[in-house]
Amino acid sequence: MPGMGTLDSHLKPTFELEAAALQLDGGPVAGVDEAGRGPLAGPVVAAAVILDPERIPDGINDSKVLDEDDREVLYGRIRSTSIIGVGIADVDRIDRDNILGATMWAMAQAIAQLPVTPKLAVIDGNRAPTLNCPSRTIVKGDARCLSIAAALIIAKVTRDRLMIKLARDMPGYGFERHKGYGTAEHQAAIKRLGVTVHHRRSFRTVQLALGLMLEKTPAE
Repeated sequence: MPGMGTLDSHLKPTFELEAAALQLDGGPVAGVDEAGRGPLAGPVVAAAVILDPERIPDGINDSKVLDEDDREVLYGRIRSTSIIGVGIADVDRIDRDNILGATMWAMAQAIAQLPVTPKLAVIDGNRAPTLNCPSRTIVKGDARCLSIAAALIIAKVTRDRLMIKLARDMPGYGFERHKGYGTAEHQAAIKRLGVTVHHRRSFRTVQLALGLMLEKTPAE
């Protein structure tokens, strides 16, 4: 598969933490991660993944070192061999609860969507939502923990597909390319076409486009 053999020196996630937890508590162990905290538009998507220790797909890695084709292939392999839950926080929730609150809600939803309750949830980052099971946060967990890396792949592909669909519904913004991130192309489209209902009004760039706040000058 192209791309999966690149960056061999990059820290690669392992199943060591999950294996230790399984030995101590019997499992299952769910990895949790999100995609879409930074964009100006679209939802934030979280996923929870319980890998089957006997059927872990080859090639799972930190999503940032995988290309789009790799992620799509792994998405299918993970879905066919693992237990998965997904939580999606829409733009209204992001604007109401702020992006951190919406992300924590989406993560909790992802765990709640699992058909089994994990003995442990391992979560990327340094903050954990309130869950119905014990949790542990791991900074840069997507590069260290295989279950978290798998969760990020599921979350990112799910979100990318939503943004590609949005691009078909709202042509001209380039959502299929930038996925809602604040690229020069996206910001130019906002100036040209205006702000949509899918843009996060709680984000400064969108507020500037709406005239809800003034751009500071260098003298200020």
